[in-house]
Amino acid sequence: MDLRQLSPNLAVSDQIQPEDIGALAEAGFKVLINNRPDPEVGPGIDHEAISKAAADAGMRYHYLPFTPGEITPQLISGFGTALADPGPTIAYCRSGNRSTVLWALNQAGKQPVDEIIATAAAAGYDLAGVRPLIESLASRRA
Repeated sequence: MDLRQLSPNLAVSDQIQPEDIGALAEAGFKVLINNRPDPEVGPGIDHEAISKAAADAGMRYHYLPFTPGEITPQLISGFGTALADPGPTIAYCRSGNRSTVLWALNQAGKQPVDEIIATAAAAGYDLAGVRPLIESLASRRA
C-alpha cells in the first residue's frame, strides 16, 4: 500500500488488501472510497470483500468504480459526496491515479487549476491529460 496525501483529509493509494483496512482504521481513517471496478480484481479483493473489511473496521465505505476513460458526471458527484463524509478519507484504485483524477475534478472551481495539477504532481500523478476537463469544470463552476 502506497499512501499519498492530496489534502489534509484525503490520501490516495494503489490497491488495498482487506487485511490492510484494520491498520488504516487504526491510523485514523474513517472513510474508504473504492474506485477499482470489480472486473479488474479477483474475488478476494472485490467490492464485497473490501466492503466487509471496511464494515468490520468501523469505516464508512463508498464503491465508485471508475473504468479508465469513462468519467461521468455521476462518478464525479459521487466522489464529491464521499469526500463530504466526515473524517480522514482514503481512496484507492489500481495505482491511485483514477482516485486522484476524481479528486482533481472535484477541486475544479475551488482551487486554481495550476495548484490542483501541482498537488497531484507532488504526489506522483501527472494530470496533464485531464487538465482541459479540469479547466472546463472550473470555468462552469466559477
